Amino acid sequence: MEKEEIKKLILERFPSDVSEVENKGELALTVKKDKIVGLSSFLKNADTLRFDALMCLTAVDAGDNGFGLVYHLFSMQKRHKLTLKVALDRDNPEIESVSSVWKAADWLEREVFDMFGIKFLNHPDLRRILLPDEWTAYPLRKDFVSDKVTKKPEYA
Repeated sequence: MEKEEIKKLILERFPSDVSEVENKGELALTVKKDKIVGLSSFLKNADTLRFDALMCLTAVDAGDNGFGLVYHLFSMQKRHKLTLKVALDRDNPEIESVSSVWKAADWLEREVFDMFGIKFLNHPDLRRILLPDEWTAYPLRKDFVSDKVTKKPEYA
């Protein structure tokens, strides 16, 4: 299926919740944060799309403009790919977890939480995955200051 067909299917189903963004020739869509689970479920389960693999989930700190989440999807069966982008508020960075749609999201969301402090609501086990539980900061945020961490890791 061509990317224009994929885009048309998604925009017909979610006309006011999704918009297209340029991504170097690849199909990328910006999604309203409160629609991420519904859209993800549709993308995975629609017979013509079958986006069965969440290949990557990461975040970007956009400074005063908040955070961006980036979901890279792939269909093993249909052999097409899609990127989803979601903007999050800096003061309250939270979004529903997609771990109920793709099991791979479990650890990917935990990593984003650990590094950026973005909360994934209804995640089955949202806790730090790389840093010690005692850490109070998020090292991939632009405002991270290493000497303000309340507890240094034992290996530092």
